[in-house]
Amino acid sequence: MRIGMALNYSGGFKETVAELADYEKAGLDIVFVAEAYSFDAVSQMGYIAARTERLEIASGILPIYSRTPTLLAMTAAGMDYVSDGRFTLGLGASGPQVVEGFHGVPYTAPLGRTREVIEICRQVWRRERVRYEGRHYTLPLPPEQGTGLGKPLKLINHPVRPRIPIVVAAIGPKNVQLAAELAEGWEPIFYLPEKAGAVWGEALAAGKARRDPELGELDVIAQASLAIGDDVAGLLEFGRPMAALYIGGMGAKGKNFYNDLARRYGYEKEAEQIQELYLDGKKDEAAALVPDELLRNISLIGDEGFVRDRVQVMRESGVTTLNVAPLGRTHEERVRLIERIKDIAG
Repeated sequence: MRIGMALNYSGGFKETVAELADYEKAGLDIVFVAEAYSFDAVSQMGYIAARTERLEIASGILPIYSRTPTLLAMTAAGMDYVSDGRFTLGLGASGPQVVEGFHGVPYTAPLGRTREVIEICRQVWRRERVRYEGRHYTLPLPPEQGTGLGKPLKLINHPVRPRIPIVVAAIGPKNVQLAAELAEGWEPIFYLPEKAGAVWGEALAAGKARRDPELGELDVIAQASLAIGDDVAGLLEFGRPMAALYIGGMGAKGKNFYNDLARRYGYEKEAEQIQELYLDGKKDEAAALVPDELLRNISLIGDEGFVRDRVQVMRESGVTTLNVAPLGRTHEERVRLIERIKDIAG
């Protein structure tokens, strides 16, 4: 099982990168760099590539709406080049608040766009002259929509790899099915292994039934906060505000994917109450209603026996990469946590 770590996109980036060599030595396999509406992820991933030698680097995630499909392909090829083949392209739809609010782009057809982006990216990496006729993207642009001077082009440089791994962040059934069909990896959020089969099993099976064998087995990437010890239970509280933000505030009523997921997990009443309170500005009250059971079972926070048991449950549910957030007070404690989870996960 691989061990990954997500970097904070709201501060402390350079300081963390300066410490990545210690995490590499401790057994960290891959680092994920987010792109919300902070600094862009690409410049930061290039910085990491220059400061590391073995560590894999993944975007976690680049939104499909903020770049053209060919620019996403060019960016991935460039990142794979400067990292000597260590890059993974993490893609996702983000949400309408960011896409329409920050980028000014209509949040339409996320499923269809994701499929077409993946297909175009792989065409670019194969150095084919890009010709694509989809519902959402047409390359070259039809004459009646532009100057008529567009021509099919192929990537000038030869990519390090003709197929760069793609990870799709998805929690809705149709998007999960698409990830299982087309991508090398799938990254859900708030992964609850006991409920994963009931919530996503059918979608995963449908996607895998159409999967190209050349893609290999689907890499399932589960996120989890990490703390190991007899006195760490209180650290679960650190996850409460974020859970409330996603379940309550990441979207409007009837248009919040994370709220829908909490409901599918069986927390219908709590999800409704959290959203009502959060959208009413009562963030602390909303956070207080996040179920303790949910916080505990999506985390790796507890004594070593508990963590070992949870890792085994995750493995049995299909998880192949643990993307952890080590909750040590010091750098040395966080490095030690990576060492311990690497030993536990094997």
